[in-house]
Amino acid sequence: TFLWTCLTRINAIHLQINCVTFPLSISVLEQPLLKPDEWSYCDHFWTDKRDPQGNASISGFEVLLQKQLKGKQMQKEMAEFVRERIKIEDEYAKGLLRLSQVPLAAQEEGTLGEAWAQVKKSLADEAEVHLKFSSKLHSEVEKPLLTFRDSFKKDMKKFDHSITDLRKQLAGCYTAVEKARKALAERQKDLDLKTLQLETKLSTKVEEEIRKARRKSTQAGDELMRCVDLYNQAQSKWFEEMVTTSLELERLEVERIEMIRQHLCQYTTLRHETDMFNQSTMQPVDHLLHTVDPAKDRELWVKEHMTGSVRPVNMEI
Repeated sequence: TFLWTCLTRINAIHLQINCVTFPLSISVLEQPLLKPDEWSYCDHFWTDKRDPQGNASISGFEVLLQKQLKGKQMQKEMAEFVRERIKIEDEYAKGLLRLSQVPLAAQEEGTLGEAWAQVKKSLADEAEVHLKFSSKLHSEVEKPLLTFRDSFKKDMKKFDHSITDLRKQLAGCYTAVEKARKALAERQKDLDLKTLQLETKLSTKVEEEIRKARRKSTQAGDELMRCVDLYNQAQSKWFEEMVTTSLELERLEVERIEMIRQHLCQYTTLRHETDMFNQSTMQPVDHLLHTVDPAKDRELWVKEHMTGSVRPVNMEI
């Protein structure tokens, strides 16, 4: 009876949710966070969450796993975005190269003709700059985004299987506890009934039945204590693995974000370099445009195309 009373009291100060034991709200205030002020994964994903689509609830670990999978997808989409940027650069470079080879205004002469030829050449130079930019985007941004953490799926499956197996073991132990608790309740009920019979009817037979009932009740209590001990061991293993794995997922997420940040910084660096190189292609053009001299062009053109310098005079009789 004492054992049954203790177990009933213990059950009253705890709350079981999907086979996991939690303290009642009054006890939560006494439970400090494992990593205060860090919003760490290991402190905030212990309970299960109802699926928004109305399906069965999903575990806190599953929420963390989905975060990892979403992060991998976002990383892949960023790589696709950079690939599209590369295509645009390639097409733009090809267009510039084609335009630089078009013979429009090729017959312009003099200093203006030289400046015009340099304008067209600058397009070819700029095309080369953009081709180099697209090549570096592929090798230094797109490819790293795609190949980062190649073993991602394998690692996630390993984490998932480990936590899932431990949670299944915990559920099995919880079922055993409930079965043992029910058996003890039945044995205790039988003992109470026989004790009541003894009060109304004294007999050696009833006393013997009470001893047997008490022995069975004690055995059922011992079995319940054994099941509770196994349950607590299973929950402890699951708890430790949850802390270890959630901290590892937290580390991987920080690593992923930092990796993406570094490669996006590399993208901006390459972009600035491209602007700088494009600017350098304009310097010869700027120089020749400043040296364009209409008088000089006129001199050169006249010398090449003049038909005679002797002017006509009046006729004399």
